[in-house]
Amino acid sequence: MSDEKPVPVGTMPDGSPILEARLEGEGLAVAILSLGAVIRRLDVDGRPMVLGRDDPHDYVAKTPQCGAIVGRFANRIAGGRFTLDGTPYALPRNEAGRNHLHGGAEGFSRRNWTFAEVGGRSVTLAYHAEDGEEGYPGALDATCTYAITGPGTLRITLTARTDAPTLVNLTNHTYFNLLLPPGGFPAPAIDDHVIAIPAEAYLPVDEGQIPTGEIAPVAGTRFDLRRPTRIGTQAFDHAFVLGRETLAEPRPVGRVTAAGSDVALTVLATAPAVQFYDGTHLAKAGLGYAARSALCLEPEAFPDAPNHPGFPSAVLHPGETYRQVIAYRFEKETAR
Repeated sequence: MSDEKPVPVGTMPDGSPILEARLEGEGLAVAILSLGAVIRRLDVDGRPMVLGRDDPHDYVAKTPQCGAIVGRFANRIAGGRFTLDGTPYALPRNEAGRNHLHGGAEGFSRRNWTFAEVGGRSVTLAYHAEDGEEGYPGALDATCTYAITGPGTLRITLTARTDAPTLVNLTNHTYFNLLLPPGGFPAPAIDDHVIAIPAEAYLPVDEGQIPTGEIAPVAGTRFDLRRPTRIGTQAFDHAFVLGRETLAEPRPVGRVTAAGSDVALTVLATAPAVQFYDGTHLAKAGLGYAARSALCLEPEAFPDAPNHPGFPSAVLHPGETYRQVIAYRFEKETAR
């Protein structure tokens, strides 16, 4: 435990302080909020790489999970309904009144976490979710550790334990743009970013962005991103399948470069899928961002997993420990 203390930077609606801790080293400068365990700032050699808000109160009401840990179940659950061990559960339908998205209207991303450990290169935050919170069964204790572990590398370790069978699917929802100007605003379009995702399959979705249940090959489709592909104006908000198991250690799940930037981002993770979202709806947040001005790569379980018997399970039982590891690795390369 370090003598360094997080500093108050704002106030939650209930009057509790929003705290911020900072990590520095290996070319990175990172600011983490207690609110949502948010990555508020991530600079590489002094240059911003992620969308972040100067006013921490924006994270309470406005940001679309910007930089936050989302859960208890990231992504969508169709109709906000699932059945677990024969018992049906109803969750808030916080996406246009149709589906449950990112854990609900509050979810983990708008809760005030507690700094459990703070050091110069790592912090651990904790959050206790009560039984029934946002409709989920079981009390859940979650932790999130951010650590600078090597040159240009920020590693996130997420864990959870429960006292009753429940769903758990946690991820980080940071928006990346490798062409942000000093200060991070305004954010240019991501059209000239180039992405590669080493997935041989993806999950087709219906008009409500709910998986159909099919696990489809990417070959011969626009979803074949196994080779570096300019994003352009194609629309992406889809899960790419990396396997069926959660691994012990992370492997590369996506790589991003951009014309005009000498920084490349590699995302590594242990999860069986990664959601690639192109920021289409960013303008709706009312924060001055244009649509498609940043992208997300969200390692996670399969969306709507509890409603598809053929998908890997996202159920956590008492006595088990949920664990997910995500790493963001920034490397210098010749400007494109």
